[in-house]
Amino acid sequence: MWQDSEVRFDINSVQMQMRLGELLMDKLDMIEDSKGNSGDTGRLLITNLRIVWHSMLLPRINLSIGYNTIVTANSKNIHGNNTHALHILCSYRNCRYEFIFTNQIPKSSRNFTSLLGVYKAYLSSKVYREVKLRSGIIHESRLSVLNNEKVHSTLPGVWNLSTEQGTVGTFIVTNLRLVWFADMNNQFNVSLPYLTITNVSIRSSKFGPTLVVLISEAHGSLILGFRIDPMQKLYILHKEITSLLAAHEKCPIFGVEYKNERQVEAPPEFDVEGFTEIQENENEISNVIGLYFSEGGTTQRKPVLCNYLGLAAEEPRKGSSLQTLWELLPTA
Repeated sequence: MWQDSEVRFDINSVQMQMRLGELLMDKLDMIEDSKGNSGDTGRLLITNLRIVWHSMLLPRINLSIGYNTIVTANSKNIHGNNTHALHILCSYRNCRYEFIFTNQIPKSSRNFTSLLGVYKAYLSSKVYREVKLRSGIIHESRLSVLNNEKVHSTLPGVWNLSTEQGTVGTFIVTNLRLVWFADMNNQFNVSLPYLTITNVSIRSSKFGPTLVVLISEAHGSLILGFRIDPMQKLYILHKEITSLLAAHEKCPIFGVEYKNERQVEAPPEFDVEGFTEIQENENEISNVIGLYFSEGGTTQRKPVLCNYLGLAAEEPRKGSSLQTLWELLPTA
């Protein structure tokens, strides 16, 4: 899944379509990409994984910005005429990109509130999409169940084989993830969303037949082993997990929830067969990308004393403060 973790320029029509589980949360018309395509009005699509902007005149001119690449995002009033601009700073593959979107409808009541709300919901729902170790998911030997999560199985007496001796605990299977926690210390736990799992199998080990869970490279390339007795229960559990993984792959749940006051209709599907791809040479592409490079990557600002943090830090860009930047960091 690349939609939430990459910045892409001028993607093709197939990549612009919503992937499985991706939902359109809002769309804004008459939005200008002021930094890279000044004067070209387009549409901003806000999904639960990314922001997509495309030119209305030439849809092949577009941007896809994954929420997981965003460092800061803030909206402000410009020109003193109630025209709003959205400033986004992203970090992707050791490069920093800067995007500025401007609402071309003066005094519009619909600005970028929904986008910032969806982005905040994305940050607060990482437990749906990321491996969590030793986190606060267990309270009084009970799993804190997430929204849209249903517990399918709870198995006591399951050994986590991450240490030489192994640790006994409880194994929980839900429709979203696998969870294990130690009986003696509930803070010794692991949460494995299906989105991070590449394979679940039964292998032989020095502890006997073991349930082995492989985690994708993007999430740490972890290998976790669990011993379940008796063996019949191990095979029943493996079959159950395999079935739930397949069901989740067909209808993934990313956990990003945001209530929009107005009903959003899905954008028209792009006609892939009738869509003419215009190949650009590498120099043209690099020139386009260069427009979005942040000056922060080459210019280092002087450090200033920040009373809010109690230390010296690089002076932020105009229109933002260290307090607002700090508050954007996820708390968990």
